[in-house]
Amino acid sequence: MKIRIGQGIDFHRLEKDIRLWLGGINVPSEKGFSAHSDGDILLHAICDAILGAAGFEDIGHQFPDTDPQYKNIDSRILLKRSFDLIKKSGYHIINIDSTVCLEKPKIAPFIPEMKATISEILETVPENISIKATTTEKLGFIGKEEGAVAIAIALLEK
Repeated sequence: MKIRIGQGIDFHRLEKDIRLWLGGINVPSEKGFSAHSDGDILLHAICDAILGAAGFEDIGHQFPDTDPQYKNIDSRILLKRSFDLIKKSGYHIINIDSTVCLEKPKIAPFIPEMKATISEILETVPENISIKATTTEKLGFIGKEEGAVAIAIALLEK
């Protein structure tokens, strides 16, 4: 048995008139993430966490934003491809723990759907996916609603 831990973090700027993709679902919001892909910071952080735990290079190396094939790509595809890499190396998910720092919208009502979406991609049960939400109490770029951050930790077993 080989157990490995990895962590991931992702930041993106928020802008008006862009759809907000978070945790693999579209969350109703006035603002969304400005990015080369769909900007889903939660899925990007999870990709980096699982890739790192398995000893692979990060999401930017695997799916570079300089490659036009990834322009506006659905981050669920990036998570699936990241999972396929670790699965090929013999790893499976024990659990994912994550936090989203976002002033608004409030995402608590959407967390069950996010967990279901992520767990399906990662071939595990929703109980193995933790998503927590917090604000920065109006401090910094997150508090000013200029951007957001997601942090994830993955525990894998081979």
